[in-house]
Amino acid sequence: MQINVLGSAAGGGFPQWNCNCRNCHGVRNGTLPASARTQSSIAISDNGIDWILCNASPDIAHQIAATPELIKHDVLRGTAIGSIILTDSQIDHCTGLLSLREGCPHQVWCTPEVHDDLTTGFPIFPMLTHWNGGLQWHSIQPEQAFTTAICPALHITALPILSNAPPYSKYRGRPLPGHNIALFIEDTRTGKTLLYAPGLGEPDEQLMPWLQKADCLLIDGTLWQDNELATTGVGRNTGKDMGHLALAEEQGLIALLSSLPAERKILIHINNTNPILDESSVERQALTRQGIEVSWDGMHIEL
Repeated sequence: MQINVLGSAAGGGFPQWNCNCRNCHGVRNGTLPASARTQSSIAISDNGIDWILCNASPDIAHQIAATPELIKHDVLRGTAIGSIILTDSQIDHCTGLLSLREGCPHQVWCTPEVHDDLTTGFPIFPMLTHWNGGLQWHSIQPEQAFTTAICPALHITALPILSNAPPYSKYRGRPLPGHNIALFIEDTRTGKTLLYAPGLGEPDEQLMPWLQKADCLLIDGTLWQDNELATTGVGRNTGKDMGHLALAEEQGLIALLSSLPAERKILIHINNTNPILDESSVERQALTRQGIEVSWDGMHIEL
């Protein structure tokens, strides 16, 4: 299984366009040892030629241009992306579908709850019908493995996770199980497995067995502390409000990852305020001591 991290930041990217926090200011003027990042998205493949896009970031056009594997040189128009899977209906995970309109129709896999959000509160599916038929929806059912025609060796299972629905959703504050999923992806040829959860709010009894058997974890690393937006002066929402489990809380993500046997533990969807973006920070060093990696745009993982 081939995995390309197309974007590793949370919504707004890093630096965020309107933010002048310590991290954003430092990366702009070159005083912070950190790399700029686009908004969260990955691509997976069973052969390194045909790819499934997992989440369509607002930065998708830039991400495709920066990823040679996704560019097809033998066609007049097209890319190597054959299917798209959405793990939720958050703005930073689905707005890129609008930028992909010239390539419609696209095969899009998502849960009925996500499809409902994207036909009502944020009606991308109806909007894109005007471009060559738009988005062809394939329904995802929890804990029922599915395959795509483009990468048949990859068996993918959707796992409901505890998080929140988008602010525009009628289910904000009372999400249904299908509003947020992780993806458990198995390469049936090698038996190697990836668990991709860029929006993890809190692990529950249903998710823990899947976390424990994955060879590689690509997990939500949005915030270092739950009240990070308030302490940095850029907002009032906590991580819990937004549906994210902070890293350094007593029962936080570091404690969870340290208890799991995965060969690789990698953070993705990292907010611009998170001190781990500073490669010289004590927080980044703490992760390194725990064997936890921080993803970057262009990171390649092979399982």
